[in-house]
Amino acid sequence: MRNTARWAAALGLTAAAVCGPLTGAAVAAPGATPSSLYAPSALVLTTGHGDQAATATPERAVTLSCAPTASGTHPDAVRACAELRGTGGDFSALKAAGNVWCNKLYDPVVVTVQGVWQGQRVSYERTFGNACEKDSIVGGVFAF
Repeated sequence: MRNTARWAAALGLTAAAVCGPLTGAAVAAPGATPSSLYAPSALVLTTGHGDQAATATPERAVTLSCAPTASGTHPDAVRACAELRGTGGDFSALKAAGNVWCNKLYDPVVVTVQGVWQGQRVSYERTFGNACEKDSIVGGVFAF
C-alpha cells in the first residue's frame, strides 16, 4: 500500500510540474493570441448632396463589416461584401451598368468610405453628377 501511495503522489506531482506551466501561460496571457483569423474589414459609408465631402452634409450613413461574415447596417451587406471582394476592395473599380440611362441634370451626390478593408486603411470619396448616376453602379455597395 505504501508503494501505491508513493507512486500516486509522484505521478500527481509530475503531472502538476509538466502541465502547470502550460495552463498558467494560457491563463496569464489571453491577449497574446489574435482574437480573429480574419483581417478586419469595417467601413462607414456616407452619402450627401454636394460637390465634395468637406462641404456636403451627410444625409445617410451605414456601416459595413465583411469579416468573418457580412454584417452592419447596410441594407444588403452580403451583396456589398461580395462586390468588394470581387474588386479586391478597390472602390474605383466599381462600374456603372451599361443599360442605365440618366438625365443630365446636375445635382451632385458625394459618397465617402472610411475605415479598414482587410487590414488596410481606406479613405475614398467620389462625386456623381446626380443620384441616378450613383444608383447605376453595379452591385450593392452604394445602394443605401
